[in-house]
Parts: sequence; structure tokens; C-alpha cells
Amino acid sequence: MTTTTENIISISDAALEQILALREQENVPDLHLGLRIAGVGVNGFQYETAFLRAEDVDPDHHLEDHGGLPVTIPTDSIDNLRGAELDLSSDPAAPGLVLRNPNPATPQLEGDAPIELEGTVEERITQLLDRHINPAIASHGGYAALAGVDGETAHLELGGGCQGCGLAAMTLRQGIETAILHNIPEITEVVDVTDHAAGTNPFYV
Repeated sequence: MTTTTENIISISDAALEQILALREQENVPDLHLGLRIAGVGVNGFQYETAFLRAEDVDPDHHLEDHGGLPVTIPTDSIDNLRGAELDLSSDPAAPGLVLRNPNPATPQLEGDAPIELEGTVEERITQLLDRHINPAIASHGGYAALAGVDGETAHLELGGGCQGCGLAAMTLRQGIETAILHNIPEITEVVDVTDHAAGTNPFYV
């Protein structure tokens, strides 16, 4: 794979500093940042980020360099990520990385209508995680579990490849949170209560 001279995305200095610091904590040499569009939901594109070992990067993927950080993007995500900026969130209630993408997304028709779920709020969240969310993130070694519900707030624990990952906040906000808020109207906030300090495998292989 050859690093290209054309960068599809940009990364703010603040975001790059945080990502490099997170990568340093992994104590694994030459980690790449993988970024892709995982799907389209009712609120637009859903993104997935992860640290990847160099040998696990698909040779057909686009590769670009950002201040010593190799960023790999699947070819089918390039057009819809072109011109996007990876930055730090300015919202103190939702800290972490945020992707500002100028490209519009058309939600999939099947995602417009809430998924059929039954039972209490806790039971419906668990059904949503087990049937729709966990199968999607299982291929990357991760899973999400409901830790509890407090009023209109759902508390989630991330495990496997998501536990310990400094990019997990973005995954939670961009994908899991969106799905829960759309399908469980009683829930207005999703909080990550994972003990990320205990994570040992914060990237997918």
C-alpha cells in the first residue's frame, strides 16, 4: 500500500494531538487510524473508527498521512468522506471526537421506521442491542450491554474491542446512541459507563 498525496479528510490539531496520545497508550507500534462509513441512519451517516495494526489494513484501502498518523479509508467510503474534518467536540456534555462531514446522507428507507420491540424500556433496549447493534460491531470484537436505566437516561457498558478504546465515545455517539434514541422514545440520553481503563484490546483485528 502506498500513502497518497491527496488527503480525503482533514484532522484538526487538537484532534490529532488527542488521537496520537491515545495511540501512544496502546503500546502497539505503527497503529493506523481506520475510518469508514458504517451505514446510514435517520440522522445521517454512521461512522466507525478504530486503531488498526499495519498488517491488518486492507491493501486496497486509501491511505493518507496526517502528521505521522496513517489514516486508512475504505474505497467505498471515500466519496462520502471527502472534505470531512475530524475534530474535538465543543459540547462539554458530549466530549470526544466528532466528524464534521459536508456530504449529505440519504437515510435508508428501512431505517426510517422504528424497529419493532416489546416489553419494558430495559427489555426493548436489550432487544435492540442483541438483535441489531451487537451483530454489527461483533465483527470488530466489540459489544454493548445495558448497565441500567435511570429515568430518561440509558447507561451502557462497552466490551471487547470497544473497551479501553479512546475512540469509543465517537462510536457510541455516532451509532449506538442514535439507534437507541430513535427506537426508544422514553430515552433522551445515552451515557457510557464503561471502565475503559480496564480494556486490553482497543482495536479490531
